[in-house]
Amino acid sequence: MKTIKGPAIFLAQFMSDFAPFNNLKNICAWAASIGYKGVQIPSWDSRCIDLKKAAESKTYCDEIKGIVQSAGLEITELTSHLQGQLVASHAAYDSAFDVFAPAGLHNNPKARTEWATQQLIYAAKASENLGLTAHATFSGALLWHTMYPWPQRKARSVEEGFAELAKRWLPILNAFDQSGIDLCYEIHPGEDLHDGITFERFLNATNNHKRAHILYDPSHFVLQQLNYLDYIDIYHEHIKMFHVKDAEFNPSGRSGVYGGYQDWIDRPGRFRSLGDGQVNFKSIFSKLAQYDFPGWAVLEWECCLKHPEDGAREGAPFIKNHIIRVADKAFDDFAG
Repeated sequence: MKTIKGPAIFLAQFMSDFAPFNNLKNICAWAASIGYKGVQIPSWDSRCIDLKKAAESKTYCDEIKGIVQSAGLEITELTSHLQGQLVASHAAYDSAFDVFAPAGLHNNPKARTEWATQQLIYAAKASENLGLTAHATFSGALLWHTMYPWPQRKARSVEEGFAELAKRWLPILNAFDQSGIDLCYEIHPGEDLHDGITFERFLNATNNHKRAHILYDPSHFVLQQLNYLDYIDIYHEHIKMFHVKDAEFNPSGRSGVYGGYQDWIDRPGRFRSLGDGQVNFKSIFSKLAQYDFPGWAVLEWECCLKHPEDGAREGAPFIKNHIIRVADKAFDDFAG
């Protein structure tokens, strides 16, 4: 059995233009000072990394690793959530998602998709150059606007949507395979891959591509009212990345899963800092240990109440205390 690595922290929500969050060196020193052992780096944030340069230069990647290692940390993975969103984006979301792309590509969906695809191909090579084994992204959403089928979906529209999704992702998945990197889709509301059934549809559409895997984040399953422990039993062979994020769901007579277009603080389902929500992390860490999860436990902080620095400071010991150091012998060996 394997002991989960950690604690680590996803840097995306903490980066800013103010020290110590304004560059990779400073934020790594801060993360190490509050107990983290690894950092997950958002590939779209130039304050952390130049993705194209990382794809083209092993020397540059060694410099990035050196900055992280000088703080006593490791790089857990790179992520490309914003670019992945643009690989497959329905026209209904064009104006909302333009901000994820360079200004010169705004109002040009075709060029934006081509840019996003190239970004993912860069991410594969950059991950290889950094000596990593997995990468996180979003699937994008060609079908999300049809999630609630009213009016009725056209016949075979779901099959056609997943065929198109696979068509866009297969060249990227092949690039990740060439680099020896698992591509982990964060299963997330708002994405075409948002639960188990949709992940299975995608696998089928990609002929069970061996690099198509899962970033497991239980908070998104709480908000969907999906059994996040059964999910591990079913899909553990595909779970290669883990975001440790808490959430709560408190429905009322006025609002439920859909949230009534309310702000996060007023929604029945909302993300919380670790320990403040309803997620059963003891059982999650037990199941991941049982199934030899090979990766890192990475804090993703998202909370509409608590200050991010407090959430980060509390998150490191929370994760550390939940990591199970797996046994190196059977409890009944003494009787042998």
